[in-house]
Order: sequence, then C-alpha cells, then structure tokens
Amino acid sequence: MKRRPDNSDKPRRTAYDKALGLLARREHSRRELKTKLRQSGYEGDEATAAVDRLGEQQYQDDDRFAEILVRSRASQGYGPQRIRAELKTHAVPDARIRELLDAADIDWDASAVNQLRRRYGGKGPMDRAEGARRAQFLLRRGFATATVRRATHAEVDDAADEID
Repeated sequence: MKRRPDNSDKPRRTAYDKALGLLARREHSRRELKTKLRQSGYEGDEATAAVDRLGEQQYQDDDRFAEILVRSRASQGYGPQRIRAELKTHAVPDARIRELLDAADIDWDASAVNQLRRRYGGKGPMDRAEGARRAQFLLRRGFATATVRRATHAEVDDAADEID
C-alpha cells in the first residue's frame, strides 16, 4: 500500500476504495468518478481500472446514474434543456438523453406553471416587465421557449379567471 504524499503514517486508500466510498454516498457517472479520483492524486490508469472494476461489479452504472439524475432534477423543477445539458457534462450520448427524457413522461408545461406558482404565488404578472422576469426565470431553469410562453400565458389566464 502506498504512503500519502504528506508523509503521514496512514496508508493511502486505493483508487477502488476511494471510488466505492464516493458511490456509497450517491450515484456518480464514470466520467465524474475518474475526475474525482484524478483530483485526489490517483494516476489515470489506476483510476480507470478502479472505475472499470466497479462497473463490472455493477456498483457503477451510467444508465442508472442518468435515470436517477433525470428524476431528481425534474422533481426539483428543472426543465428538459437544463437536464439535457447536465447529462451531456457526464458524457451521456444524445440518443440516450432523448430516451431518458421521453421515458420520464413529464408534463413540462405543468412543471413550468408549478415553478411559477412556487416562486411568485398565485397572482399573475402585474406588468410586462414582471412577465418578462417570470419568463426569464423559467428559461434559466431550462424550460423550452414554447413551454415558457404557454406557462406565462396560462398564468395570466388563470389570474383573469380569479378576477371574474
């Protein structure tokens, strides 16, 4: 077992042990695990071998990671564009991203309206500037322009119904 570079008497954990500890806390993609191992001072070959071994043992699975990430981010109120961008940073292929988003079967319009209600309450925008701020909020959360348009108009329509 290797000694730590700081010359302490504790033996350094193997890359496999370090990666297993990371996976015990939450799912990680292959790319994320390799990056964290490299940042912790493990050589590229050692990091790759550890991640390969974890994959063979089914402790690490990019598909499982991606499915969990989609469910988690959607439940947090993020839109498909934001989720897609995050999955790309983990080297998930475009075709797989489309499959995951389709399989999630999420009503993005309802999610966008829900985010507006959580953030701004049940009142519709008072003026154009307020409406623009609300639209920008949804765009930053990763909702498509068409979804934002429908959600902000639905919010205005709902507010008009409350006045009548």
